[in-house]
Amino acid sequence: MAAILEFGPFRLDVDAGILFRGAEPTPLGQRAVLLLALLVRRAGTPVSKDALIEAAWPAQAIEDSNLTVQIAAVRRTLADASGEAQWIETLPRRGYRYVGPAVTASDPDRESAPSLTLPERPSIAVLPFANLSGDAEQDYFADGMVDDIITGLSRINWLFVIARNSTFTYKGRAVDVKQVGRELGVRYVLEGSVRKASGNVRITGQLIDASTGMHVWAERYDRQSDDIFGLQDDIAMSVVGAIAPSLRRAEINRVKRKRPDSLDAYDLVLRAQPDVDSGMPEQVTQALVLLERAIALEPSYALAHGNAAMCHHCLFLRAGLQEASRADSIRHARSAIAHGQDDAVALTLAGFSIGMDGHDRSSAFTALDAALAISPSSALTYILGSVMLGWGGDADRAIEWSERGMRLSPFDSWAFAAFDAQAMGHFHHGRYEEACRAAYRSVQANPRHSITHVQLAAALAKLGRLQEARTAAARVLELHPTFRYGRQFQGVNCAPALAASLGEALRAAGLPE
Repeated sequence: MAAILEFGPFRLDVDAGILFRGAEPTPLGQRAVLLLALLVRRAGTPVSKDALIEAAWPAQAIEDSNLTVQIAAVRRTLADASGEAQWIETLPRRGYRYVGPAVTASDPDRESAPSLTLPERPSIAVLPFANLSGDAEQDYFADGMVDDIITGLSRINWLFVIARNSTFTYKGRAVDVKQVGRELGVRYVLEGSVRKASGNVRITGQLIDASTGMHVWAERYDRQSDDIFGLQDDIAMSVVGAIAPSLRRAEINRVKRKRPDSLDAYDLVLRAQPDVDSGMPEQVTQALVLLERAIALEPSYALAHGNAAMCHHCLFLRAGLQEASRADSIRHARSAIAHGQDDAVALTLAGFSIGMDGHDRSSAFTALDAALAISPSSALTYILGSVMLGWGGDADRAIEWSERGMRLSPFDSWAFAAFDAQAMGHFHHGRYEEACRAAYRSVQANPRHSITHVQLAAALAKLGRLQEARTAAARVLELHPTFRYGRQFQGVNCAPALAASLGEALRAAGLPE
């Protein structure tokens, strides 16, 4: 379902829980937004009180008066912003109905994405391969194949490679390769399919020049399942050879890197990855079960340790700042660094945990610099590095790194972190309007992450927009009831000057210290 609903002068971002009038947010609260969203989605149709209550207070027994109060807030906000209070019609003893201007729905990520300028060096995006195995359970395997091909290509210094977090937003969609090239700002697009059955794997791939739509290279591979790492390398090297036929063999061999000896451990990490990437305590706890099994099978598996470090980092910051979680994050990070000197992703995840949880930013950036030496196209390295730079008070580099990361991955699932870093950088420089805009983009990218609302509350408070700041602060406590900004700043080793300024703003917004 589309996340943006537009009617009259208003734009309702359902995922972020914000009603905008033009570019300006209104102070409408979270429950009122949920009610308005249901009404405008069913424009012209009666919506019962029971349906409205379930939308805003799921599985809760509440009085009708609570609904009446929230509907009044919706009407008051619409009237204050447009002079039209009667867009919400009361149906006595039945419910309510939206009778305002026509409603249009849109996907903001696609419709607002401008065409990006091509980099000076050759550039490529690898789209998700179609799973032709006839078994949806094999999707993770097809995705893992693509992920590893991207990792191999990212090791070529002269090649600009879009991160998988952006290319995977095209999964399951019929796409126009030329449009993909415009949206991601690349010259070449690799697409293909995977069929896995009875211990065998068949992969087809084709490299397309997105500027013309012409095929540059196409090939079919048939291998046994235990040769998948060699197959991934062969595809990556064929692509590189097609783009630059005169390439020296030694440079092509950069594609190759150390892989786990155990295919079972590799499979467990693939299965755990979506829950690791969620950043939600319940899901990372599930991921840790699989990651610990992978590590038991192969104790030197750097990527398993790096992902485990990120899981414990999430539990530390979002599940009570428990010392045991911090210690486990650092322990796995050190193992990832010890065993992952050839793995940019493992070094990135480990460096982030060392910097954020171990408060050792010098060692953290040593790991991140090593990751970028291996894989100059690692968007995740720039994005996670920007977060550490932001909390560390290095405002200009935080903004620079976040922008680099977003260019390498325009639709990244970690975009909220990049926007957080930009918000901190602008806030630290006293550019509160810019900080507010970056914070809004962070909230829109990940409305479930409490820190995104913290940044928004602080920027709004500094602008003197206290009612909106308090609304954002209330959302922080909905998402993270035990949040205390003093403990949060201590947990991430926030730069003292930034902590003082943020703390003053958050106190004004009503958040507890």
